[in-house]
Amino acid sequence: MGGSGLVVRDLSVGYGPVRALSGVSLEVPEGTVVTVLGNNGAGKSTLLRAVSRTLSFHGGAVTGGRVSLDGRRLDGLAPDRVVAAGVSQVPEGRRVFARMTVADNLRAGALGSPRSGRAAARDRVHELFPVLAERATQRAGLLSGGEQQMLAVGRALMAAPRVLLLDEPSLGLAPLMAGRIADTVREISAQGTSVLLVEQNAALALRLATRAYVLEVGEVTLSGPAADLAASDEVRRRYLGVADEDAIADADAEPAAGARRTLARWRG
Repeated sequence: MGGSGLVVRDLSVGYGPVRALSGVSLEVPEGTVVTVLGNNGAGKSTLLRAVSRTLSFHGGAVTGGRVSLDGRRLDGLAPDRVVAAGVSQVPEGRRVFARMTVADNLRAGALGSPRSGRAAARDRVHELFPVLAERATQRAGLLSGGEQQMLAVGRALMAAPRVLLLDEPSLGLAPLMAGRIADTVREISAQGTSVLLVEQNAALALRLATRAYVLEVGEVTLSGPAADLAASDEVRRRYLGVADEDAIADADAEPAAGARRTLARWRG
């Protein structure tokens, strides 16, 4: 495995005495979408916070391992330096500055980045999300949920990141809006920005991603090409809501077998 792209190696995280991640390793090659699946409490958001160096804001700390981008260590940097190095995070919950205008939210996302690139970054955001250009003077708190998610993603893109960390972008959105966000994630990746995606909607995530990892209780238990995981009986049963056909057949057969045994006893 090379040094190109985002590399997480043997990462362990604790919240006080509680171990949240244990020896997690993954890679996000340049220009790809990689997804992390898992149930609530598996450690998905903790993983993104560890990469973005925002764990301390939540009472957590990295206790082992390393995070690097193109071979450069990120795990010793302050959060603003991680952004400057090329990694931006969109937290769960559409956390926009509600009283600020759309335009001011986008400007806030560009703070710390070179002034020379801000106009191009804004144009890119407006091309991805035309509604943000149309509503530039509107307060962010008056946008719909889907539009606020667009603004949250757009604000992160204003720093022109190499890697975008997305935490549950479809959460609480109607299927049509979730689909629009997914289309935008594809376009962001196609433009050369890598995406590390945490998403409760496993079916959507596996359609977007080239590679997937499954976290369970802070450890990677499955990984591989997203298409392979989507075809896995275990993933289909646990995360896609697709029942095991053999198990269903066995369950259907058991009552019939029981009835035959009972009938045989009556006849005997």
